[in-house]
Amino acid sequence: MKKFGAILLNALPVLVMIALIPFVKDDYMLAALDIIVIAVAFAIRTTKHDFTVLAFGFFAMIASEYLFVSTGVETFKRRTIFGLMPLWLPFLWAYGFVAIKRAVAILDNSESRSV
Repeated sequence: MKKFGAILLNALPVLVMIALIPFVKDDYMLAALDIIVIAVAFAIRTTKHDFTVLAFGFFAMIASEYLFVSTGVETFKRRTIFGLMPLWLPFLWAYGFVAIKRAVAILDNSESRSV
């Protein structure tokens, strides 16, 4: 149960960013709020390679979403980047990568202690 709580706390910024989407209609404002949420999360806790994973997630998801949208797999009503996707989406995905990295580390550490 302790692992679940730690993973949930690391996912909290992602949940906050998702919760803001229906309330903030301006993509630029939502992207700014996402950047603030990420900055606060990093001010509270930063682990090794968080910034590298954040940057990788940001650029990897721009490329992936671009591919999905340009092939018709996905469509968005809000299209602020390249006229294809919302500006805030790469920030959300980028921090999602960080949350996943941290969740894996929590699970990995707990398993190595039990061996």
